[in-house]
Amino acid sequence: MAKDLDKIDWKILNILQTNARIPVKDIAEQVYLSSPAVTTRIQHLEKNGYIEGYHAQINMERVGMGIKAFIKLALNRKKRPQFLECIEEYHNILACYTITGNYTILLETVFESTQKLDSFIQRLQEFGDTQTDIVFLTSSEHRQVLFPLEENNDEKS
Repeated sequence: MAKDLDKIDWKILNILQTNARIPVKDIAEQVYLSSPAVTTRIQHLEKNGYIEGYHAQINMERVGMGIKAFIKLALNRKKRPQFLECIEEYHNILACYTITGNYTILLETVFESTQKLDSFIQRLQEFGDTQTDIVFLTSSEHRQVLFPLEENNDEKS
């Protein structure tokens, strides 16, 4: 864990993770500091890269992107630059991870139809073999990591 964060910083991170739109005044009440002190701490957390941004969580089904798929790709190393350039064209890639195992890339994607997913997979196969898993039901998503409120907490993660 980050050594330069104290108990109050961790509590602020937990609060913001739950509701990034919460007024500073409400955070101040929960951490027993003044609003200016909380603002200073939040700015410090942002400046030092602990908070990377604030985002709206969009319901992909409601906006017509109800097909969610995880695509594994055994990327040919020689084609990596072309692959990275290619995926910049696709705005329906939620995340691209480099992973261990037979497949080296894991893409989290959303599509409006299985036909568009199929077209995308065909394009990916220019870069290596693929394996696709389509999500039928999401049981849990966007879970929060609860950070320890004790400094030097040795409890299990």
